[in-house]
Amino acid sequence: MIPRRLETSIRAALQRSPSVALIGPRQVGKTTIALNIAEGAPSVYLDLESRLDLEKVRDIHLFHSQNSDKLIVMDEVQRLPELFQELRGIIDQERRKGHKTGQFLFLGSASLDLLQQSGESLAGRITYIELYPVDALEYGGDKYDRLNELWLRGGFPESLLADTESNSLQWRRDFIKTYLERDIPQFGPRIPAETLERFWTMLAHNQGAVLNASHLGRNLEISGVTIGRYLDLMVDLLLIRRLKPWTFNIGKRLVRSPKIYVRDSGIVHALLNIGSYNQLLGHPVVGGSWEGFVIENILSVAPAGMQAFYYGTPGGAEIDLILEFSADEKWAIEIKRSSSPSLSKGFHIACQDVNPQKRYVVYAGTDRFTLTDNVTAISLAELMRELLQV
Repeated sequence: MIPRRLETSIRAALQRSPSVALIGPRQVGKTTIALNIAEGAPSVYLDLESRLDLEKVRDIHLFHSQNSDKLIVMDEVQRLPELFQELRGIIDQERRKGHKTGQFLFLGSASLDLLQQSGESLAGRITYIELYPVDALEYGGDKYDRLNELWLRGGFPESLLADTESNSLQWRRDFIKTYLERDIPQFGPRIPAETLERFWTMLAHNQGAVLNASHLGRNLEISGVTIGRYLDLMVDLLLIRRLKPWTFNIGKRLVRSPKIYVRDSGIVHALLNIGSYNQLLGHPVVGGSWEGFVIENILSVAPAGMQAFYYGTPGGAEIDLILEFSADEKWAIEIKRSSSPSLSKGFHIACQDVNPQKRYVVYAGTDRFTLTDNVTAISLAELMRELLQV
């Protein structure tokens, strides 16, 4: 088992908040963390995909009265949205008794769905935490081989820890199939699994590309509006990242459509039938895959309140990632797969437009050194450690 850094944050959140929602895609490790936490205190665990456990909480007031001295962990809580309205009264009642923290731990596989259901009912009574797949710091990303293995297999623990490359790839194929045939239909309109798989695969082929809904729609023979609906659903399920453009008014024409990334690199490779590191290096997606991998790892350690963007102009000025901590603090990050990075003129022009306080190029090496124009070349792991100190 790989120790997860976020477990400490969840324990701390339960010490200050009556309820905590741990959100992340299926199989990312939420249940493992919850059970670890539950071992250290009186608790009861419920999987709401189990018919028996679902029936136990149909009358949540009765169930809570019988377990009021325990941490109640509810997995796949989005399956019972009406629960949240009832929980509000229970939490307020416990507050009046002096029991103010650590009452409920919710686990959910859908972001917007869970946020809307709980946010309306539990405002001021809940803390939200997102669990990313295993990241470079958790998997020893300073070691070149370990970093490449994480990039190839992705961060879902069962894929990452599989005993062979073929078993890892098969796990990811099964993961994709399960989402297409069972999980996605639970959350959205009935979408043919074959159509959705083609859509997902097209996004993988175009990893890191600026969204062109009309082009995608023509290829799938559906409307751009329908593409937008599919994309919204997969963003809500934490499978796709929509990276917004930085569009502060600087008197220039800017690219205003988002960039789209399949969030886990291992899922990208499974969708494209890439089963080995050598196959990955020879595939046209290698640059986009590395870029998406680095972005997800960086955002996994980003401080609360930070916003992420990319910057682009029709003339070619571009920054792969802008981290905006405040109106006065921005970092510009360029991402290169090369072990001897060089920067394009477009990056320097973009930095003149954006005026970031720090400029980095994340590359495949381990040394830290300064390039021209106050740009620091840095490894992914070192930049992640720096962000954890912000």
